[in-house]
Amino acid sequence: MARWAQGLYQPKHPDKYIGKKTPRYRSSWEWAFMNFCDNNPSIMQWASESIQIPYRHPLTGKNTIYVPDFFIVYNSKGKKRIAELIEIKPNNQAKLENVGKNIQNQASYIVNKAKWEAAGKWCKHKGIRFRILTESDIFK
Repeated sequence: MARWAQGLYQPKHPDKYIGKKTPRYRSSWEWAFMNFCDNNPSIMQWASESIQIPYRHPLTGKNTIYVPDFFIVYNSKGKKRIAELIEIKPNNQAKLENVGKNIQNQASYIVNKAKWEAAGKWCKHKGIRFRILTESDIFK
């Protein structure tokens, strides 16, 4: 059985990392994104799992907390400062057309959609962006 890549990431540029705890990656995709944030000169600040957003779980009806994967602040090509929340998910849990007939993927998609709607509202209120990245975005 394959194991997920997991571990603690040690930033090479700790002055850019604004999280309160050492970043933990739960997949090779998250590790790749951490490495990108750490080494990209356009990214001014980044944090891993640093924000909590309340939402109602659609399958249980209970109020719970969603913790997006990353918060980043970067300078755009036009030198405008932009803040974003980033979630990293596989295509088969992020895009309805890729979910298929797998019950676990369908359930994950339903829960993810509720999380992302809550995150979108939270971000709009804070004046920041929310984006979902998949393996297609990370490994172009």
